[in-house]
Amino acid sequence: MNFVWTVAWRLLREGRFQTALILAGVSIGVGVIVYITAIVSGLQANIIDRTLSTQAHVVLRPADIVNQAPLTVPGSVKLADIAKRTQRENTIANWSGIVARVRGTPNVSAVAAMASGPGVAQQGGVRKSIVLMGVELDDYSQVVRLDNKLQAGRLLLPTGTALIGKELAADLGLQPGGRLRLQTATGGSQSMTVGAILDFGLKDLNKRWVLLPLREAQNLLGFQRDVTEIYIKSERLFEAESLAANLALATGLTADSWQSSNGQLVTALKSQSASSLMIRVFVTFAVALGIASVLVVTVVQRQREIGILRAMGTPASRILAVFLLQGGLVGLFGSLFGSVLGAAMAEGISRLALTEDGSPLFPVVLDSELFITTALIATLVGVLAALLPALRAARLDPVVAIRG
Repeated sequence: MNFVWTVAWRLLREGRFQTALILAGVSIGVGVIVYITAIVSGLQANIIDRTLSTQAHVVLRPADIVNQAPLTVPGSVKLADIAKRTQRENTIANWSGIVARVRGTPNVSAVAAMASGPGVAQQGGVRKSIVLMGVELDDYSQVVRLDNKLQAGRLLLPTGTALIGKELAADLGLQPGGRLRLQTATGGSQSMTVGAILDFGLKDLNKRWVLLPLREAQNLLGFQRDVTEIYIKSERLFEAESLAANLALATGLTADSWQSSNGQLVTALKSQSASSLMIRVFVTFAVALGIASVLVVTVVQRQREIGILRAMGTPASRILAVFLLQGGLVGLFGSLFGSVLGAAMAEGISRLALTEDGSPLFPVVLDSELFITTALIATLVGVLAALLPALRAARLDPVVAIRG
């Protein structure tokens, strides 16, 4: 084995210019792969975080009530279409047992019940259409993070308190401690104190969402003790679809995952991943061709030396191992230099390109898994790229090689 290392290192050292060129090529290729992967991963993580910052990963809703058409008597004539009846408000009864069952389901990290419905917020002579959302704040905060949305006030929800969006607060001229009246279509009405002002990240949500204690929302909306949705947070984000299917079977309710609710987002994320993968594949092929071409030239230039080694009794397997080792070393060192280059480019663009609030315009995700995976792939590609030149060197006829 010492012989293989010694010869491989000597060939790389004596061909310094060729070695430097191929190392530069591999480093640039790996740097591009690391940079693109870090940027795309960061953008996707940022998009998902912003999209799901106000959503649950899975939402359980009451199963739809299907109106059954009357049976048609054989031989009778249908004179007119039968219009569907307007369905009554559908709610989830005995929801506490369902919540307890869902909490015990694998891949579920948090559960929160909600009673929601339309309403009107009034302050003085101004009336605004809103969505009332009754929650247990501790449970809801575990599913949908609220501490990073707090603009003013305190994140508490005692009886008689409501949390409102900043746009609604501006429209009604409210501050924490102010009073507003909430009304519903069922005739319910109650005066509430503004406990906090939140920024949900979307203007429409800031104009319409009002959080209030679950029991008070149930009374206002006329739901007695029922709820309308059960919010669920999944431990594994991208397995929410299968979790929703399992929960629908277990509970008999309708289950919607964030993927089904954000179809265009999922399509965009898949398109980004596919584009990134194609770029990485083509760059990897380019790196492999570069390594192979340099080693082919090395075999041609070192043909006489290879012939002498073979004539001295060096087995073909060792000659093969020498060139495979060269390819592996070039891939390994190129991946190390390239990882540093890619990480530096990603961090540089992240710090230079900033939004108005000072956050990175291109957030990046750099972790040890990325560097380890890149190093392993680059080393393997180096070995595979060296395979054909190594086989050619191992198959050289000693006599022909020395004469050539």
